[in-house]
Amino acid sequence: MMHGVNQTAYGLWGAVLLNIIIFALFTYSAFKPQTKRDWRTYGAFMAFMIALFSEMYGYPLTIYILTSILGNKYPVLNPFTHANGHLWVALTGGSPILFNILHPLSNVLIFAGLIIIGFGWKGVHSGNGKLVTNGLYHYVRHPQYSGFILMIVGFFVQWPTFITLIMAPMLFVMYTKLAKKEEQVMIHQFGDEYKKYINEVPRFIPRIVRIKKRKALPHG
Repeated sequence: MMHGVNQTAYGLWGAVLLNIIIFALFTYSAFKPQTKRDWRTYGAFMAFMIALFSEMYGYPLTIYILTSILGNKYPVLNPFTHANGHLWVALTGGSPILFNILHPLSNVLIFAGLIIIGFGWKGVHSGNGKLVTNGLYHYVRHPQYSGFILMIVGFFVQWPTFITLIMAPMLFVMYTKLAKKEEQVMIHQFGDEYKKYINEVPRFIPRIVRIKKRKALPHG
């Protein structure tokens, strides 16, 4: 989706709409929202995506604000090319090396998050009402939220903006609250079995020690 270094790539509202539709469909197919809570999670994530792509291809609000504040001190001569819209790169003087590191890294984080959401959904819905503690649920209690957080981090690495900087922590807090509510439901349903699971498995970020133990287990 990248454009030439000297090419201005804003006002492309068709590209904004296309990217929003693509990620809306991909995320929907992986997350498959069913409950009101699922739809709130999906809706909040898509609000983040709309804000992101609107600045990436539509109107570069963050760049306008920064150039108005910094003036001639802004690190690159032409801030309105698409390549210089990558603020981490622009703020280091337009380093192509940093771009070649951050752009692939962000894509890995984004698609890894999407894959985690898909496998997390598949795992929990294959449990048929039973407590699922294998697969991704062996490492974290809420892999789908972990996937959303990973995607948000990936997009922030790729294209940070003032709006997404504000929205990202709000989404993290929202996912934490949703996870806590779900845990109360699971405690009511599974009792001490789920309380033990909470004590053993972290909420969003896997423990390195637990991963090593999992790898050390014999395979049957």
